[in-house]
Amino acid sequence: MSVDALGNPLRFRLSPAQRHDITEADALVADYSSEYVIADKGYDSDRFLRVIAESGAIAVIPRRSKRITPRDYDRHLYRERHLVECFFGKIKQYRRIFSRFNKLASCYLSFLYFVGALIWLR
Repeated sequence: MSVDALGNPLRFRLSPAQRHDITEADALVADYSSEYVIADKGYDSDRFLRVIAESGAIAVIPRRSKRITPRDYDRHLYRERHLVECFFGKIKQYRRIFSRFNKLASCYLSFLYFVGALIWLR
C-alpha cells in the first residue's frame, strides 16, 4: 500500500502471503511524482533503488543487515513511515477487513478501495 504525506491511501496492491512485498514495489510507485519514497527494510534492493532514482525521488529506506555496502538515509524523515502503519490500524477498524471474510482477492481488494474512500471522506 502507498499513502500520501497525510496518511491517506493512494494505491493498494495484493500479493500472496508467501510472496515478498518487493515484487509489488514498482507498481506502488509507478506514475507518481514525489520528492521522497519512504519504505521499510524489506524494500531495500538495488533494482528498486534504481527505479526510485530514475523517477527523480530520494529513497529513504534503511539498509538491510546483510547489505555489504553501507548506504545513508535520512533517519528523521524515516520516522514519517508510521503513517502507513497508522493507516493499517484505521482499516482494521472495519471488521470485514480485519477478519478477511472475502475469500476472493478481487472482492477483498474492492472492499479495501471502499474503505480507502471512506477514510478519504473523513
